[in-house]
Amino acid sequence: MDKSKTISPQDRDFFMLVWKAVFTNPFSEERANLDKKISGTARPALRQGIVPEAMQEISRRIGILDQGKEAKIQDFKKSDQELMEHVFLFDIYHKFNAHFDQFIEKQIAAGDESLAMPFAKDALTMLAARGFTHTAARYFAFFYQLRRAFYFIYRGLIGQSLSMQSLRMSLWNNIFTHNIRHYEQTLWNRMEDFSTLLLGPTGSGKGAAAAAIGRSGFIPFDEKKQTFVESFTKTFVPINLSQFPETLLESELFGHTKGAFTGAVGSHEGLFSLCGPHGSVFLDEIGEVSLAIQVKLLHILEERLFSPVGSHKRIRFSGRVIAATNRPLEELRREGTFRDDFYYRLCSDCIYAPGLQKRIEENPHELDELVAHTVQQITGTQSEQLVETVLDVIRKKLGTNYPWPGNVRELAQCVRRIIIKRDYQGEIAPTPHDAKSALLAGIESGAYDAQTLLNAYCKLLYQKHGTYEEVARRTGLDRRTVKKHLQGLP
Repeated sequence: MDKSKTISPQDRDFFMLVWKAVFTNPFSEERANLDKKISGTARPALRQGIVPEAMQEISRRIGILDQGKEAKIQDFKKSDQELMEHVFLFDIYHKFNAHFDQFIEKQIAAGDESLAMPFAKDALTMLAARGFTHTAARYFAFFYQLRRAFYFIYRGLIGQSLSMQSLRMSLWNNIFTHNIRHYEQTLWNRMEDFSTLLLGPTGSGKGAAAAAIGRSGFIPFDEKKQTFVESFTKTFVPINLSQFPETLLESELFGHTKGAFTGAVGSHEGLFSLCGPHGSVFLDEIGEVSLAIQVKLLHILEERLFSPVGSHKRIRFSGRVIAATNRPLEELRREGTFRDDFYYRLCSDCIYAPGLQKRIEENPHELDELVAHTVQQITGTQSEQLVETVLDVIRKKLGTNYPWPGNVRELAQCVRRIIIKRDYQGEIAPTPHDAKSALLAGIESGAYDAQTLLNAYCKLLYQKHGTYEEVARRTGLDRRTVKKHLQGLP
């Protein structure tokens, strides 16, 4: 006689909604609608995730199936086991969300030492009780990855404009792909081959987007030590490529051996050596690197191997590569300063971070939310009065059509300046067209001497290309001289 637990047609329809929610992007409108149906309420979902009523209803329905004894996956008919497997996982995962958030904050404070998980035994026991005897540790690690991804995407990228909603959805898909079921089954430990290119204007939040990806990789759980094998604080390894001259950049990226060049008094581990198999290297300002460096980076992407400067030793890189630029890559490729093969190998996924002006145009309340978030970050408290003071100065001094050329980074400085001075005048940057017109007018009028002419030309190149290094390359000057010419402009 078949003693399998039976699911009523009504419960099966309900659990099918839960099953759909499991595989739906939590930042999507579709997921919000599923949460409403599950909870049976018209109240919109909280930005923190699923509405509490939905989880209460899921637990209630599972409790009915339990009938005083916890049901296992194996208690159901074969045709229902996959359905109930995901229902149980969904239920257990959400029971520990608050615990995961607290642990993430403690791990951030602790740094690179992987902390012991205080609630791991409870979660593993709960998973085993539902029939996940041999897979409990992996599912627990998967729970941690899911929560880290949600935590860093949700808290690091503020705003309800359509552009920001799209950005959050794109980041989630970048970490788990569009099919999280397929990811969990086959890709959770094979994401190294999926590089990412972040595009968008300066100050738009590409660094926060990269950090959300880099801190959200799968990290195995060590049951004996009751810790994860690595702290997520070590898994994101960033570098701003424009900060280093080319002579030093290769060493910073790949490392060098003692005596590899003048001044190499000891060995040095590069960025790719510091990044482990569960992490990501973030190459910011990728549009600034030379063709020679591009070739070496292409080799890493294709062969996963690199050699420190001065060594023939081949080292394997097992992490992901995330790159970002505010430069128009189409233009750089046309000019021949950015290799096509490097671009195509880099862009497994391209994600665009929108500028602040566009976000405010889509949703005028975006500015209010960002100001409130920034004030809380700066002061450590929620102060409605201070938020209103900042917004009042912005309205009076800048108006509603201010373009925010520095984007979110400028807004943060704006808030700081208002807190200090109760004033902000804005930063309207001159356009390249203005610089070009001024240069041509000065040449035609004969008003420029050699020094002023070189100053103006350096300014024009800087406004077009955005870095001292590129101006130096095009003028044949060194970086320090370029900086002097730019600072010498009126």
